[in-house]
Amino acid sequence: MIVTAGDGEVRAAKLATGWIPIVMAPSGDPVRAGYIDSYARPGGNITGLSWASPELSAKLVEILKHAVPNVSRVAVLWHATNPVKRFDFEDTKRSATALGLTVSSIELMAASNLEAAFATMKQVRPDALLILTDELLSFAVYPRIVGLAMHQRLPSIVGDSSFAAVGGLIGYGPSGIDMWRRAALYVDKILKGAKPADLPVEQPTKFEMVINLKTAKALGLTIPPSLLQRADQVIE
Repeated sequence: MIVTAGDGEVRAAKLATGWIPIVMAPSGDPVRAGYIDSYARPGGNITGLSWASPELSAKLVEILKHAVPNVSRVAVLWHATNPVKRFDFEDTKRSATALGLTVSSIELMAASNLEAAFATMKQVRPDALLILTDELLSFAVYPRIVGLAMHQRLPSIVGDSSFAAVGGLIGYGPSGIDMWRRAALYVDKILKGAKPADLPVEQPTKFEMVINLKTAKALGLTIPPSLLQRADQVIE
């Protein structure tokens, strides 16, 4: 069995084998990526969990606007070589436009281009930054993102609650720990004889929001009490 997480990693596993069971723990959107036939009936040798949630993009934009009421221009940083992220970007753009926000697409090709991406971002003068997380824009580069965003005094949000722990303003997204625990149940079922094709792929059910008040203070922001009350954790 192969247990892995991330769009690129699942794609590599799928290319490597068509019969060894693969458990996603999780991937982005396996239907749009073509890894499975459907969430209910994945088919083939891949099952597990998806990070994709129909309302996540809209929720991130809504939370960002709530936290920064005067925001009008949002830069969206995303991994352009990940085909799934283009769908996420379009979803985010639609949600932002519906709230009267202007979106600038900041496309990242590799982690080594992060500083260049922020140089481009500076030229469009956004009021805030929204990052679409994946295997490239993940916890490993969050500290660099935070440093670059703070240098430009940009409030930032990511669809991953761990982002706030390293200094980002807001992290909101599925619970990574919960998803890894649920992935273990797939491993158990398959080892006991279940076929991946018969195990529906699960989407997120537990979301967490973490707000970093230290970062808010450094940016001169006052987070509305109503938003603080919704947070699962507030870092002071």
